[in-house]
Order: sequence, then C-alpha cells, then structure tokens
Amino acid sequence: MDTFEKRYEKLPVSIFNEVETASELIAKQVAKLIREKEANGEKCVLGLMGGSSAVGFYNKLVEMHKKENLSFKNVIVFNIDEYYPLDPDELQSRHRFLYEYLFNEVDIQPENIHLIQGNLNKNEVAIFCQQYEETLQSIGGIDLQLLGLDSRGQIGANEPGSSFNSETRLITMDYSTRMGAASNFFGEENVPNYCITMGLKTIMQAKRVILMAWGEGKARIIKKVVEGEVTEMTPASVLQKHSRVQVILDSASAAELTRIKTPWVTGTVKWSDKMIRRAVFWLCARLEKPILKLTERDYNDNGMGDLISQHGHANKINIKVFNDLQHTITGWPGGKPNADDTTRPERANPFPKRVVVFSPHPDDDVISMGGTLARLSEHGHEVHVAYETSGNIAVFDDEVVRFLDFIREAADIYGLDKAKADASYHEALKFFLTKKAGQVDLRSISECKGAIRRGEAKAACRYLGIPEDRAHFLNLPFYETGTVKKKNIGQEDIDIIVKLLQKVKPHQIFAAGDLSDPHGTHRVAFIAILEALKQLQHEAWLKDCRMWLYRGAWQEWDIAEVDMAVPLSPEESRIKRLAIFKHQSQKDLPLFPGTDPREFWKRAEDRNNNTAVTYDKLGMAEYQAIELFVRYRFEEDWA
Repeated sequence: MDTFEKRYEKLPVSIFNEVETASELIAKQVAKLIREKEANGEKCVLGLMGGSSAVGFYNKLVEMHKKENLSFKNVIVFNIDEYYPLDPDELQSRHRFLYEYLFNEVDIQPENIHLIQGNLNKNEVAIFCQQYEETLQSIGGIDLQLLGLDSRGQIGANEPGSSFNSETRLITMDYSTRMGAASNFFGEENVPNYCITMGLKTIMQAKRVILMAWGEGKARIIKKVVEGEVTEMTPASVLQKHSRVQVILDSASAAELTRIKTPWVTGTVKWSDKMIRRAVFWLCARLEKPILKLTERDYNDNGMGDLISQHGHANKINIKVFNDLQHTITGWPGGKPNADDTTRPERANPFPKRVVVFSPHPDDDVISMGGTLARLSEHGHEVHVAYETSGNIAVFDDEVVRFLDFIREAADIYGLDKAKADASYHEALKFFLTKKAGQVDLRSISECKGAIRRGEAKAACRYLGIPEDRAHFLNLPFYETGTVKKKNIGQEDIDIIVKLLQKVKPHQIFAAGDLSDPHGTHRVAFIAILEALKQLQHEAWLKDCRMWLYRGAWQEWDIAEVDMAVPLSPEESRIKRLAIFKHQSQKDLPLFPGTDPREFWKRAEDRNNNTAVTYDKLGMAEYQAIELFVRYRFEEDWA
C-alpha cells in the first residue's frame, strides 16, 4: 500500500484479518527482541499490560517458550497499571492476570518482576510511584512497551485530560471507565475508584511501543488516535510524537480508518458490488440525498469520478444499488413458498425449514433477532434455539434469594420438603453476607442462577410459539468456570454443537456475528460453531444449509454489508420487546451493562428503529424497525 493511500494516518498501522494472526506477530517481535538481547548479554526490559486484548499474545509467548525454548531469564518486566485498592490475588488484579497468563508458565526470574501494587496504604502510594520511576530509570528504561486501548483513548489508566508530562501516579477513574470495568467486577459498585498507572511521559520514554486493539468497539477511537489531532483529551494520540511506535489492528478495529471505510478518497480502488454499495451509501449520507437523486456531479465533486468512468452514468449505478438494497428486504426470512426466489435473500424451498438459532447467552436470540424469530415461528418453520452458555454469572445474588424464598413459601402448596427449602434459603443468605466481588459461587447457587436463566429463556420461547423441547441448553464447558475468565474452546465444546447439528440437520443456521461483546463470549461461541461445521463438512445435509449472522446489543451491521433485512411492524416490535422482557433477571439493571446505560431492550429497539430510518433516507419504504443479517459462507473457509 502506497503512502498516498495512508496519507490520513499519522501513525504506522498494520491490519490483520484475524486477532490470532496479529497476536502471533506481536509475540514473534517480542521473542526476536528477547533473543537479540540475550545474544548480546543484555537484559530485555518489557512494559506489560493486562486485559483481554493481551490474552492471545501471552498465549503465543507461552507456546514459544514451551515449543521453541524461548527463555525469559534475561527479561525484566514492569506492568503499566493496577486497580487501587485491590489485593494482588483478586480475580480482577493485573498482578494475578500476568502471573496466570505468563509468569507461572515461563522461566522468568522472580527478582526481575516489577509490578505496581494495588494493596498499599494510601500514604505509601506516592513514595512507591517515585521508586517505581527510579527503578525504571536505573536499568535504562523500557525497551518495548505493549499497550492496549480503552474506548476514550486511554493507555494505561490515563484518563482523558491527563497531562502529557505525567509520570507514575494514583489517578481517579471517572464514571465511564468504571462502568466499562463493571463486567469484570460483577457490578459497577464493586469497581475501585482509583488506579495506579504509568504516566504518559513514562510511556513515551519507552524505546519502542506497540499499541494493539481488537474488535468493532475500538474502531471509532482508533480513527481519532491514528488520524486525529494530538490532544490530552485523547491520551493515546500522544503516540504520534513517538519515533518508534507500531499500531497493530484486526480488520474490525480498523473499520473506521479512512483507507478502509472510504478508500475511494485515498486512491484507486477495486469496485466490487459491496464497495460500490458502501460508496453510494456514504455519498447519500454526506449529501443527505436518497440513492435515486444522486447526480453525476455529486459523484465527481466527492472523489468518486473513478466509479463513473468505470461503471457508466450515475443513473445506471443508482438504479443497480437501489435494486440491490431493495432485494435485501424480505418479510420471509425462512423463504417464501411457491415464489420466485431469484432476487430474494433466502431460497423458497424447502418449506418449512429446520432452523437452528445459536444464542451465546440466554437472551441474545430475542435481543438481536426477536422479530425475525417470531416471524420464523409464525410461518411454521421448525425453529430450534441453542443457548450456548448458561449465562449464570449475569444473575444478581438477590435474584437467587428471591427465587429460593419463593420455593420456601410454596413448599407446602406443592408438597415440597419445607426443611430442605429453608436450609437452601439460609445457606444462600449466609454465603452472600461474606461473599467478595468476583468470588466463585457455591455450586448450588451457580446452578440456581442457571435455572433462572433457563426459565426465562423458555418463557420467551413459549411467548414466540417455540415449543420447550426445541430450546436446547448446551452449557458449553468453556464458559462454566463460575467467573468472568473463561477457558479456551476445546473439543468437548465442539462435540456438543456437532451433536445438536447432526440431530436437527438444519436448512438455516443463525449465529451471533457481534464480536464487539466486551466479555468475548460471542467471539468464542462463534469460533466453536465454525469448528463444528468444519468437522461436519462432509455431511450431505450441510450442502443445503445457509448461515446468517446477526448482531446484538453492542453494534449493528454496516448496511453496505447486509444480505437480508427483515422489516418489523409496530406490533412486531412490541412482540420483540415483550419477548426480551421475559428475561426478568436482565431487566432494569443488567449485571454486565458495558458503558451503554440503556437497557438491552432499549438498545435493540433504538438500533432497529434507526436502521429503518436509514433505509427510508436511502429511498426505501418506510418501516417501523428492521433487523439485519449477513450471510456467512462457511464453505469458503474450507477451500
């Protein structure tokens, strides 16, 4: 890619299709530096980070240590931040994270590990920070600093407004940051108010910096960091002043960069149908015009003359894009029987179809595609919903108390053992009185939380006309750790999915393509489905199966990528809302809300309504709401 195409970027950026590939590249660069230093008889000083972005990178380093004899005996490490106050053995501690994912797995020397301490007395913090800086300086500074990126441009825990001259210090985290961390702490009220962090000046003194970011949720801030102005309100933008910095992204986090989102303004592009759609929709939004009102001058005045020269007059392009978009719209997501399906997104036959809807958590199905789910059921398709995880960690403790109290109260009515019901109730009360944030629940409590989520999911299915025996609770083992931290996908997870697919032999599969889920469950669950399909690739039924991806509570598809749009009437929007309401434990205040204060039903409703407005502005019919889907051609992964 030439300089002209990257002219908007003020930092060197490398983009990879897969997080795994990017993580491996970073690990190889770190390994190369370690070995070079070792060959020269020098220490290698690394600045490390915690958080989910680093997991793949650390896994690769551990693998290289075990399989390629990569030694860490000459490595000295410093970590970039730590919550305060927080004990080092707490689940959320960066200290614990680094030991679990790296230090316990390699041969690093204990005396070479320098970590920020979160359990200091308040009067010790300033002295510790000063000594931390002095220790860094005494060994010659950091050779390579690894960084993640938070949603408002924080690196380390440097909040927007942090001085570019700041050093290691105690900082107060603002509300948005604490809400973003609430998932890991089982509720915003458990998140510490403070963090001890390296300052921006300290970070900039590193000889070399690698900034990594993954997922759609980081796309907007990446654009500001890479293409925007240097400002203390976007702390990571200071990296534009560093002489040796590398930004490593996956394709999702790079989506808002100019050369990715609007490449036609940076140079010549290959005009595929999807690229033409994206360019035309961008032009419509820019000029606030529907598709069929765009003129030749509109194209030429906005850097799209090349499209005109290659594909003919504006009217020809407009009509093609208009028709393509119109053909995505269907009220028959399972296919319309006895109809010409030439221009429809889903084939007419067979009808009715066998359908499997995969839901990572027990409410993603109705949040993401509740209207489509209702339509599939109404049209008579054999709809199965596969809930991949129990979702038990997302249930508040007081919900357990409420349900156990109900069982206690109802014991006499239904002839239950009153003494056992009382004992279970008091056992839970006693446990919750001393339970710490993030502490693993008693098995009985964990199972009760799972039962609550199953009951809600079945209630939603009944409301949508889906029989209970078609609600499948897979409880994939990777999730069932009782904590936010999950295991890697294993064959036991894949086997469960394979068994269900072989039983149903679906004509349609719907799955979550919403990889912005901040807890990573959607991404892992999707990988498990793909691996199951790969292992089933020689099954005859799979040749007549299509896979559709939806997105959930975090983000919607770009309309230019969409293959199927299912419009919802006001009544169908109401049905979807009420189906979501069946998940009462997630109502009003979900345990893991992320940074968006809206309830999940409200996020989904607003998003579906906004999509309908966008279709209307492009010149389509006016609908109340629209749910969007992208077709995933899994067979291309096997080629």
